[in-house]
Amino acid sequence: MSYRQTTALKKIRSLKNRIKVIQGGSSAGKTIAILILLIDRCIKEPGLEVSVVSESIPHLRRGALRDFLKIMKETGRYIGQNYNKTLLRYEFSNGSYMEFFSADVEEKLRGGRRQVLYINECNSIQYESYLQLAIRTSNEIYLDYNPSTKFWVNSEVIGQKDTDFIVLTYRDNEGLPDDVISMLESNRERAKTSSYWENWCKVYLDGETGNIEGTIFSDYEIIDTIPEDARLLGWGIDFGFSHDPAAVIGLYKYNDDIIADEVIYRTGLINSELASLMKQYDVSGEVFADSAEPKSIQELRRFGFQIKAVEKGRDSVNYGIQILQQKHILVTRRSNNLLDELSKYSWKKNRDGGYEKTPVDSNNHAIDGLRYVAMMKLGARKENRGVPQVGFIKR
Repeated sequence: MSYRQTTALKKIRSLKNRIKVIQGGSSAGKTIAILILLIDRCIKEPGLEVSVVSESIPHLRRGALRDFLKIMKETGRYIGQNYNKTLLRYEFSNGSYMEFFSADVEEKLRGGRRQVLYINECNSIQYESYLQLAIRTSNEIYLDYNPSTKFWVNSEVIGQKDTDFIVLTYRDNEGLPDDVISMLESNRERAKTSSYWENWCKVYLDGETGNIEGTIFSDYEIIDTIPEDARLLGWGIDFGFSHDPAAVIGLYKYNDDIIADEVIYRTGLINSELASLMKQYDVSGEVFADSAEPKSIQELRRFGFQIKAVEKGRDSVNYGIQILQQKHILVTRRSNNLLDELSKYSWKKNRDGGYEKTPVDSNNHAIDGLRYVAMMKLGARKENRGVPQVGFIKR
């Protein structure tokens, strides 16, 4: 099989800046084109170090790694003894290599350095993970994704002076079979009568930024800094667990609005490290945390924090959501992970295609911290009106 010189490949090859952002729809040929370019460079440039990263190893095996091996074999370049199946690393005869690893392994993010970085479907990894990888990359960075919603690349990367940005669609992939094109375009007819398919076509056919259906929060906007006359209401903590990040969010009152400010969002923290970061970011005053974490709460109290446990009563998640939905939320620009969660946090979908009043239990670590403060500082806290009991655990 020969790989065609597609428009997508030509457009990506023409990018000159250090960071190359490739936004695109389904079947645009983004991954294949980027891998072809990187393989060619490894063959031509001795000693080139390339890292290909995605959200998880299973995701790599289904996507970029599978495509890499397929390209190598079908172009007659693959040498079995050069590929380490354990390390997922292919070494070329001139000393260049391409390694594949996931962003969910902390030591990999803060480990070795490289010359070229490719993050496949970068909207699936956290901004902090991207930063750790980027500062250890000396030359170029490739970022690709389907634009299902806005995320950190929109607020932090696109528009910077060292960044190229292009949008690709299936029309840029001349290697796409006609039957696949027909299947993709058949969905345009559905889009005429369905908001779901209208959004789907916007994202996956036209490569434009869409919105996730059923999102819970829509009334929020980004601000650069916290105004001097904003009043701190308190801090909320979600402790995280295993691969889940610990999140610390400050909530401020500003006229009739509220301001949310993310100061910590990091995986792998033990409580002493979390306490050290909280002091570094001047987290003082009232702090609110989940009552299901009494040991962690006690430990942070020993570090001198005025931390209180939120006693979650009946339907407390929806109660906290309702409080936040009643406010216009201003979010600081540095709160990348909170912004990402707000754009993705959604209601569960039922079998009939409608939405239940139960949120999907994901994309909510920073939101949970925000919710704890809102419940304690903005909520009515009245049991006799159907509002869940919210209080303090006695020390």
